[in-house]
Amino acid sequence: MRKPVNLNQFRKQKARADKRTRADENAVKFGRSKAEKSLDTVRVEKAARDLDGKKRE
Repeated sequence: MRKPVNLNQFRKQKARADKRTRADENAVKFGRSKAEKSLDTVRVEKAARDLDGKKRE
Protein backbone atom coordinates (compact mmCIF):
# COMPACT_ATOMS: atom_id res chain seq x y z
CA MET A 1 0.00 0.00 0.00
CA ARG A 2 0.97 3.57 -0.53
CA LYS A 3 1.67 5.93 2.28
CA PRO A 4 -1.17 8.42 2.92
CA VAL A 5 -0.57 11.98 1.72
CA ASN A 6 -0.95 14.89 4.09
CA LEU A 7 -2.93 17.43 2.06
CA ASN A 8 -1.92 20.35 4.27
CA GLN A 9 1.77 19.71 3.60
CA PHE A 10 1.08 19.28 -0.11
CA ARG A 11 -0.81 22.60 -0.22
CA LYS A 12 1.96 24.43 1.64
CA GLN A 13 4.67 22.96 -0.61
CA LYS A 14 2.75 24.07 -3.69
CA ALA A 15 2.33 27.57 -2.25
CA ARG A 16 6.07 27.78 -1.51
CA ALA A 17 6.93 26.66 -5.03
CA ASP A 18 4.56 29.22 -6.55
CA LYS A 19 6.01 31.96 -4.37
CA ARG A 20 9.55 30.97 -5.34
CA THR A 21 8.79 31.05 -9.07
CA ARG A 22 7.07 34.44 -8.73
CA ALA A 23 10.08 35.77 -6.84
CA ASP A 24 12.44 34.51 -9.54
CA GLU A 25 10.36 36.20 -12.22
CA ASN A 26 10.39 39.48 -10.29
CA ALA A 27 14.13 39.24 -9.76
CA VAL A 28 14.63 39.00 -13.49
CA LYS A 29 12.14 41.76 -14.22
CA PHE A 30 13.08 44.30 -11.54
CA GLY A 31 16.29 43.15 -9.92
CA ARG A 32 19.47 45.03 -10.54
CA SER A 33 22.57 45.01 -8.47
CA LYS A 34 23.66 48.03 -6.49
CA ALA A 35 26.60 48.50 -8.84
CA GLU A 36 24.31 48.68 -11.87
CA LYS A 37 22.07 51.22 -10.16
CA SER A 38 24.98 53.42 -9.15
CA LEU A 39 26.51 53.18 -12.64
CA ASP A 40 23.24 54.40 -14.15
CA THR A 41 23.12 57.27 -11.66
CA VAL A 42 26.66 58.31 -12.53
CA ARG A 43 25.91 58.17 -16.26
CA VAL A 44 22.79 60.33 -15.87
CA GLU A 45 24.71 62.89 -13.80
CA LYS A 46 27.53 63.02 -16.35
CA ALA A 47 25.09 63.47 -19.21
CA ALA A 48 23.44 66.36 -17.33
CA ARG A 49 26.82 67.99 -16.67
CA ASP A 50 27.85 67.62 -20.32
CA LEU A 51 24.57 69.13 -21.49
CA ASP A 52 24.89 72.06 -19.08
CA GLY A 53 28.44 72.67 -20.30
CA LYS A 54 27.30 72.98 -23.92
CA LYS A 55 24.48 75.46 -23.32
CA ARG A 56 24.75 78.95 -24.67
CA GLU A 57 23.84 81.95 -22.60
